[in-house]
Amino acid sequence: MKGKYLFILEILFIVAVTYSHSYNVERYPLLMPNVRPTTPELYLCTPIKIDSTKDYYIVGFEPNATMATAHHMLLYGCSQPGSSKPVWNCGEMAHALDTGSETASPCSEGSQIIYAWARDAPKLILPDDVGFKVGGTSSIKYLVLQVHYSHIDEFKDGSTDDSGIFLHYTLKPHKKLAGVLLLGTSGKIPPKSTEYMESACTLQEDKTIYPIAYRTHTHSLGRVVSGYVIKPENEWLELGKRDPLSPQMFYPVHKKIPITRGDTLAARCTMESNRTTWTHIGATNADEMCNFYLMYYVKDDEPLEMKYCFTSGPPTYYWQNAGLVGIPEREASTL
Repeated sequence: MKGKYLFILEILFIVAVTYSHSYNVERYPLLMPNVRPTTPELYLCTPIKIDSTKDYYIVGFEPNATMATAHHMLLYGCSQPGSSKPVWNCGEMAHALDTGSETASPCSEGSQIIYAWARDAPKLILPDDVGFKVGGTSSIKYLVLQVHYSHIDEFKDGSTDDSGIFLHYTLKPHKKLAGVLLLGTSGKIPPKSTEYMESACTLQEDKTIYPIAYRTHTHSLGRVVSGYVIKPENEWLELGKRDPLSPQMFYPVHKKIPITRGDTLAARCTMESNRTTWTHIGATNADEMCNFYLMYYVKDDEPLEMKYCFTSGPPTYYWQNAGLVGIPEREASTL
């Protein structure tokens, strides 16, 4: 893969960061290369190739963005990026926002989300000895930054943008490897209504994951997003619950309980619409999203093969018709 913006991490990780850890942590700027968005609701991606000769461990994320410019940012880990270009149009949900230009997904192979940011969320530093392994023996060979530019007024005078993330990393091997599981839905919201968008997946892998943090994401109709682990005997344990219109950072989970094979992970977005038309899941501000991100780690093991848990959403999928029992109806939809 070519292009002057595709760099080997080992070479360009040059700025030291002071941590409480007993090992060196470096700082790398993964930023948009001074792009000038010309289309509203544009999603742009830019990649870096990671040195394949060493394992790197990402231990922190420092956003370089404001919500006045970037609606949200996602950091993907990929086996292969979605394009060989230094920057490309990468609209989400296969929703081509600009049909006059070529679009490609963030990853063409091995897609997984590592980090997400919105609404002026602050930096995130992982717990001691927890890190995302990339490069080397990891399946993550590329990192791809995606930025959603909802509005373009700031760029009409010719200004450019370098929104992105400063990655904090180390070469010290970590025994606790981090992963992110994204729960979300498709579906649609009727006009003048309150609607539940719900997802649930049962862990089928012989692994134990330890939840660290959660993050919620909707657009303007979201009122509450809640996430649970459902234990045997239909015991619902709250992992996190948030107003999605507050800063969309990763918050510490409410219960640090191990999650094992046979446990079910579930999420609900409570949506309130005063609109006179239907609202669909999609990429623009006129659309909606229902996302609950669960960040976790595993001990002396690889993260889950399951990276995403999505359902069809309303009106075809609800917890109740999926056979879930003991649903905390009130608690799941109120703060």
